[in-house]
Amino acid sequence: MDNSKIRVLVVDDSAFARANICKQLSEDPRIEIVDVAHNGVEALKKIPMLQPQVITLDVDMPQMDGLTALKHIMEEFPTPVVMLSSFTSEGATETIQALELGAIDFFVKHSATQPAGTGKIAESLRNKIRMASEISTAKLRRMRRASSPQPHFKRKKIQKPHAPRTRKIILIGSSTGGPQALYDILPSIPTDIPAPLLIVQHMPAGFTRSLAERLDAVCEIPVKEASEGDILTPGTAYIAPGDYHMTTDKHGRIALNQKDPECGVRPSVNVTMESMASVFGPFCICTVLTGMGNDGTRGSSLIKEAGGKVFVEHESTCIVFGMPKSIIDAGNADKVLRRSQIAQAISQECN
Repeated sequence: MDNSKIRVLVVDDSAFARANICKQLSEDPRIEIVDVAHNGVEALKKIPMLQPQVITLDVDMPQMDGLTALKHIMEEFPTPVVMLSSFTSEGATETIQALELGAIDFFVKHSATQPAGTGKIAESLRNKIRMASEISTAKLRRMRRASSPQPHFKRKKIQKPHAPRTRKIILIGSSTGGPQALYDILPSIPTDIPAPLLIVQHMPAGFTRSLAERLDAVCEIPVKEASEGDILTPGTAYIAPGDYHMTTDKHGRIALNQKDPECGVRPSVNVTMESMASVFGPFCICTVLTGMGNDGTRGSSLIKEAGGKVFVEHESTCIVFGMPKSIIDAGNADKVLRRSQIAQAISQECN
């Protein structure tokens, strides 16, 4: 076994899918397929023997499905996992559940048996594997201990009188590892927070609605996927739809567009920050969480120039420290906070 290569275990019940995934990954000489497994039961037997650095895990499998296998993996031998998701409503819901349970990222299939094509899409899968391989098992263990499990049922939204309306507005931006971070932070945001929350999570179309529904089920504040023309309401969180940039206007409404991606992504944190800075100026409170790349750095400069506040997540609680580090390096971070501190810091800044 070549220890210089990224050791990957491919878990999928479809022989065709396994062959296709192995072929796509093997095109990178830095990646080694150490073995394949047909279901979760077989995977759990092979993981301690093979000690893969990354696991690709299908959701829908016989004997033991991917979500059940993922729970065992995270509890018994934490390993970075990239889920393989079908592009369906059910697939999106299961994918969000997997990200809550500790999966690092996901890759969308065209169908239940065939992973998405070749070329740029195959390179995207290889990029996810390379990124996941850099996450240590020690960090996964720490993150699991620090993450507070939230109940998976709909909380009754208790209507509290809002504090006098302010012009403040909150943004939370995130990428890789973001769904789990949002799941840790948003339930601690109080219902009487006197500002709307805009959330930009890098995620493809079809998945942000499921993310919003899952968060709404465990949060005291309402959480929804943003729609064109939504009126910003204090104490409500709006998630940018996948494949759409989200902006605000001077009348306090949300606008969506499909202009060119920025930093290779749409929605982009930068685009929303730029809009907020121009409309809300010093009343902006922005927090950038875990994620790869530098989306949010240009926008954070505009927020600072307008007199707003910028918080970033501390490296110790980030799955990937790229986006927060870029903002820190640019000198734009007012506070660097561990995940457990973020909800309180946002609430204090609002009040």
